[in-house]
Amino acid sequence: MEEREDLRSILPYLPLVLRSSSLFWPSQVVEALKALSRGPDHSKVDSGELLFLAISDIRHSLTLTLSAESLASSAADGYALFFDDLMSRAESAKWFGEVVPALANLLLRLPLLLETHYQNADELINGGRDGVKTGLRLLDSQEPGIVFLSQELTGALLACSFFCLFPITDRGAKHLPTINFDHLFASLYDMYNEKQENKIKCIIHYFERICSCLPLGVVSFERKVLPLECIPFHVCYPKANIWSKSIISLCRLEVYRSGLIENQPNEALEVDFANKYIGGGALHRGCVQEEIRFMINPELIAGMLFLPSMADNEAVEIVGTERFSNYTGLVKFQQLILQQMKEFWRTNESGILRKRVLSVWTIKMKLALQQGIGVVVLLGEILNLRP
Repeated sequence: MEEREDLRSILPYLPLVLRSSSLFWPSQVVEALKALSRGPDHSKVDSGELLFLAISDIRHSLTLTLSAESLASSAADGYALFFDDLMSRAESAKWFGEVVPALANLLLRLPLLLETHYQNADELINGGRDGVKTGLRLLDSQEPGIVFLSQELTGALLACSFFCLFPITDRGAKHLPTINFDHLFASLYDMYNEKQENKIKCIIHYFERICSCLPLGVVSFERKVLPLECIPFHVCYPKANIWSKSIISLCRLEVYRSGLIENQPNEALEVDFANKYIGGGALHRGCVQEEIRFMINPELIAGMLFLPSMADNEAVEIVGTERFSNYTGLVKFQQLILQQMKEFWRTNESGILRKRVLSVWTIKMKLALQQGIGVVVLLGEILNLRP
């Protein structure tokens, strides 16, 4: 395990310890998670206030670096507000009696899930004959690559986000977005609005679903890069005069003019008009197209762990995430429908739902038109999709 380059690249951003070829939690963390897994009668964690205290204790039991890192100043108030005031007593009893213990058990399995992931990562595509690496790692800027995660491992990583266990000190230097949920909850307390509450409700509903019926599929995250310099047999980053000089016919393109992007049938390419930091303000106060998509498909958030910011010539394609919630009202995100969404999309041979979300950094239109790029950039990124 120590010799794996993919693991070495992501290990500084994980809360686990690697020693003697094994990943594990520190012993104090194991004891704390075991206590939570036995339910509130044993752990005494039956409120948002006590939950955040438990989170703080677990963080202090991790490495010295993590224990010294500060969370958002109002995070404790946000957890207390949501679970103690905004959640009904019946919902709270279910959350602390059933979901928190299940999440603790999922976190206890994280080391094994990751070890199993790396054991299988090199053989997922054509039995490893093509040499394509799929293990969890930093997908650095200007370096195309793909990561495959089981939905179970994805759920465990998102549980780490909920418990604010990911180290954050070095993330800024790598241009990585926010990954822990402390700012999400702090924003609820600092400036309450219904949109922020509904964002958190989507996340909570996701955890309730996976704890009652764990999905068994696979999600892929792929960074796609158009070379800035022309390379033979490759699609390169388009120049401003591509339209006036091209003699090549465009491929057949079908555009749906009505409905929501996420509701389109026939395996449509679903564009995420993204911030250069994937997810945008999803884990802060943002609540427009990208952020809402990350809330109703929470597995998208996992990509924020290992995908640094996108440049103009890059896109990120995420395939296989499941939608767990529905909503009406894009502008205010006010009417939330927490229900069991049934995905009717077929899966491929790897067990991946054929739902493709393509994240592209939306360049300001005025600047894009001035520079003669605009739609050309997006077209180039779409052309770079594999069949």
